[in-house]
Amino acid sequence: MTATGQDSLNTRTMLDVNGEQFAYYSLPKAAEKVGDVSRLPFSMKVLLENMLRFEDGSTVTTDDVQAIADWQKERRINREIQYRPARVLMQDFTGVPAVVDLAAMRDGIKALGGDPQKINPQVPVHLVIDHSVMVDEFGTPMAFEKNVEREYERNKERYEFLKWGSTAFDNFKVVPPGTGICHQVNLEYIARAVWSSNDANGDTVAYPDTLVGTDSHTTMVNGLGVLGWGVGGIEAEAAMLGQPISMLVPEVVGFKLTGEMAEGITATDLVLVIVQMLREKGVVGRFVEFYGPGLAKLSLADRATIANMAPEYGATCGFFPIDQRTMDYMELSGRGDQIPLIKAYCQAQGMWHDENSPEPVFTDTLHLDMGTVEPSLAGPKRPQDRVLLSDMASEFHKLMETQYEGGKKGVDIPVEGEDYGITDGDVVIAAITSCTNTSNPDVMIAAGLVAKKARELGLNRKPWVKTSLAPGSQVVTDYLDKAGLSDDLDAIGFDLVGYGCTTCIGNSGPLPAPVSKAINENDLVACSVLSGNRNFEGRVSPDVRANYLASPPLVVAYALLGNTRDDITTCAIGQDKDGNDVFLKDIWPTNEEVRALVDAHVNADMFRSRYADVFKGDDRWQRIEVSGGATYDWPAGSTYIQNPPYFQGMGMDPNAITDIEGARPLAIFGDSITTDHISPAGAIKADSPAGSYLQEHQVPRAEFNSYGARRGNHEVMMRGTFANIRIRNQMLDDVEGGFTKGPEGQVKPIYDAAMAYMQSGTPLVVLAGKEYGTGSSRDWAAKGTILQGVKAVIAESFERIHRSNLVGMGVLPLQFQDGEGPAHFGFDGSESFSIKGLADLEPRQDVSVVATRANGETVEFTAKCRIDTYNELEYFKNSGILHYVLRKLAA
Repeated sequence: MTATGQDSLNTRTMLDVNGEQFAYYSLPKAAEKVGDVSRLPFSMKVLLENMLRFEDGSTVTTDDVQAIADWQKERRINREIQYRPARVLMQDFTGVPAVVDLAAMRDGIKALGGDPQKINPQVPVHLVIDHSVMVDEFGTPMAFEKNVEREYERNKERYEFLKWGSTAFDNFKVVPPGTGICHQVNLEYIARAVWSSNDANGDTVAYPDTLVGTDSHTTMVNGLGVLGWGVGGIEAEAAMLGQPISMLVPEVVGFKLTGEMAEGITATDLVLVIVQMLREKGVVGRFVEFYGPGLAKLSLADRATIANMAPEYGATCGFFPIDQRTMDYMELSGRGDQIPLIKAYCQAQGMWHDENSPEPVFTDTLHLDMGTVEPSLAGPKRPQDRVLLSDMASEFHKLMETQYEGGKKGVDIPVEGEDYGITDGDVVIAAITSCTNTSNPDVMIAAGLVAKKARELGLNRKPWVKTSLAPGSQVVTDYLDKAGLSDDLDAIGFDLVGYGCTTCIGNSGPLPAPVSKAINENDLVACSVLSGNRNFEGRVSPDVRANYLASPPLVVAYALLGNTRDDITTCAIGQDKDGNDVFLKDIWPTNEEVRALVDAHVNADMFRSRYADVFKGDDRWQRIEVSGGATYDWPAGSTYIQNPPYFQGMGMDPNAITDIEGARPLAIFGDSITTDHISPAGAIKADSPAGSYLQEHQVPRAEFNSYGARRGNHEVMMRGTFANIRIRNQMLDDVEGGFTKGPEGQVKPIYDAAMAYMQSGTPLVVLAGKEYGTGSSRDWAAKGTILQGVKAVIAESFERIHRSNLVGMGVLPLQFQDGEGPAHFGFDGSESFSIKGLADLEPRQDVSVVATRANGETVEFTAKCRIDTYNELEYFKNSGILHYVLRKLAA
């Protein structure tokens, strides 16, 4: 982990920690040559150390180091750096295709005459299987066992493949199913704050723990002072293979926290305010760093909740500096042995935060007095759309008037075989889910206390509400059990359903058939309330149109109330055993009650015990047999794992870049098209191209599983691209779902149209509005795009990760000039597009686009090439980052 070549700044020095010697790259020593760095943001100090450690005169130069030191002057610089994270984190949805690509690269390098063993992670990689468990069973003591059993049945092929990967690749560890969510496992176990490893000289080198992850919520670990963020699977694979990550030196927005939260306010309430403020500010592509006296009032778990939702507020990361709170958490989570090194290293480097630390300089700042935070939810379809709890009912009624067509406007629809009816605004899913909140003992204990008080009064969930409890770690079960709250949660339907993302990733499972039928036959606007971070359209459940993010105790409260039409702050949520009205205030716990149970029942022994054999897995995992050696024996009949076509016919020399001529629009989209729209992770419809493919391969509908689970099969995923049930293609009037016009003008599924264009040799483009590609770091949104024959995406603006992924797969991202876009030019999809001047392409240059309308009229405009760096340009010239790495290793 040391730099190659001459360390011209000569900052390497030694650190004694209780008699043990560590080499490290000293920031104070660097400051003697590049100037004072004490007021750099803490996150920028981590980047500076990375430059010092990897300075080699080639990929990293002394000028790069000087540029970061000089950042303090203007607090922004337009400079590209080559960054090398210490490790990579994956979950199974994104991890399976990454391991598929590595296996395919082993075949590819073999075909080019190279050694397959060269394709091997060069840094530690942890893959946590957390995205595959679905909530099929709920509300029973057997829910967990039955859901895990179904998970193994559905995912046998994927799990065999991942277990092969854990034996075939060095530096690659798999955390088996039923253990937890990757970000929570990372926070509670893997992360170290300060990492160390042996170098070629035999020294143990200490350096900041840094990572990239194939999930956008990798940022959760920023709460522990670990710099990390989500990247596409493509970019992560390059990092695994020893390639630096090309990035622009970020702007850093300082978020000052003062005061402390009032009685009854949760970390979820706080983070929803922060999301709203930062979305309004505009922090896409920037680091956000939290500072101010309010830090001392936040537990590490509260910080992790805030850091987790960096993708929701649009930032690359949401960083908290390392301080005594960090050490308290390391002790609590059973990692006290790491504290001496962390503290000594951070103090030596000026990376330790306390009341005497100089206030950093920032590009820009915001301020929040935490005492002003009020109870909130966010929805119905974006995390930044915060709604005060007291306004929820009135806001929902407004939505019914202004946004949602159809519905029954308050008329109860009988549910077949039941003695109740449902209508618009009824909560049909209440899910305690997602690492965002299940990593936080305060809100989990609070949820348990709401359940306890409700049970004591004789309240229960409404019968139409599908309830679930899916913690991100087994430790949560331990402390809920010890606090005596598990039985209370079970009693009102919040039985354990699994350890994984479940509802937050769209694995909410089917609603009871009669409820689903009532909703769909009557076009009802059903609601979900979940303690997650994502509530995009079509994500949580195909039956649910309005989705609200909330704290775990509020999830329980809404399960009791059963709807969003009534004001939960003033109306009775039920009646006690004697028929008396019960109000929210009657069952809401005090801060003191929560703190007493957390202090009494959350301890280090729980963490040490649960993580002692974290890679071992249960009996089911241990029974999985592994076959194959250095290269994978691809099973011909698998509908889960297939060898992708990326490297077929590939030679050692890349093809020359040529202009794009006569491209037809595959689709024209509006603003805020998410990666969920482009590459859905949820259910596969039987009448979709992916559903047809599975049925042709004798897969019964009950075994379709989800798009997310089938990401190792490009045949399914390319058919699922742009197949979201809620996506709207503006080439069609009043049509919802993944449809477009084919070459002859006929309406057909987007995949079918793309294949027809491909057969005729016609290149394709996609046109879009602002914030194209927001959402999870979904590599298939880019892979599916290229496999459908799309050569360029022209959008008004891009989300950071998706733009990078497009380049990484050889798709050209172009950005309209300010004030221009598909609507400005009146494009309707009948045009053809030619993109000129690509032979001499440079990063961020303007390129000429000529659109020819159906009547022969031409419209010429310039668009900015959003290949942002020279490294990215090299990837693009090679048809993608994997081709670039493969050619480099084969050579």
